[in-house]
Amino acid sequence: MTKRSEVIAFPVKNRLRDIQRCADMLETLHGDQANRFWREECRALAAHLTELGYDETAMREEVMEFQNAVQTTLWAQSQTEEAARRDTY
Repeated sequence: MTKRSEVIAFPVKNRLRDIQRCADMLETLHGDQANRFWREECRALAAHLTELGYDETAMREEVMEFQNAVQTTLWAQSQTEEAARRDTY
């Protein structure tokens, strides 16, 4: 007798290396290059989650959480940079 098991993927918002990699790229890219990079990353993530079996709603939620994690990282980095500038004056 076999039991059906469900694979639960590691939440995308906790993939710290991917979040940092994207934040670092978005810090260095600007304009169309940044937009193109970000769209490609989000589309690739959506495709990967769909391949894993996520339904449309769950996939979109994961992508949104990943986007929020990257935005939070970018904001935190900007705050750290701002604090460092204030300390030098």
